[in-house]
Amino acid sequence: MPEGHEEHFDDREMESIMGRLLQVGVLLASFVMLVGGILYVRAHHAAIPDYRVFKSEPQALRRIGGVMRGAAKGDSEAVIQLAVLLLIATPVARVVFALIAFGIERDKLYIAVSAVVLAVLLFGFFRSQ
Repeated sequence: MPEGHEEHFDDREMESIMGRLLQVGVLLASFVMLVGGILYVRAHHAAIPDYRVFKSEPQALRRIGGVMRGAAKGDSEAVIQLAVLLLIATPVARVVFALIAFGIERDKLYIAVSAVVLAVLLFGFFRSQ
């Protein structure tokens, strides 16, 4: 490495961290989904589903706060919804990590690309319906 040139991340280290981030996110979401599934089956094992009538999620589970409150109470549907949110958040966390890592490296092109990708993701999540 040339003198005076300090590299904070090499490409392999950054790829390794990003890969581990994705693995942990997917495994965490899977574990939460498994717990939610077990709770759901335990609570609804005797119910007979009626597939002729569409039953939407309750309003409370359409907001992050409602999902968190329901999951804290052990509501199976809220726990399953939390797992879906964790799964969605995993690639977003990867983009945030990339933005930070490229910022540390002062790589302006990749900072800009990561910022645009993050902005598009966030716009898609939070735009009004």
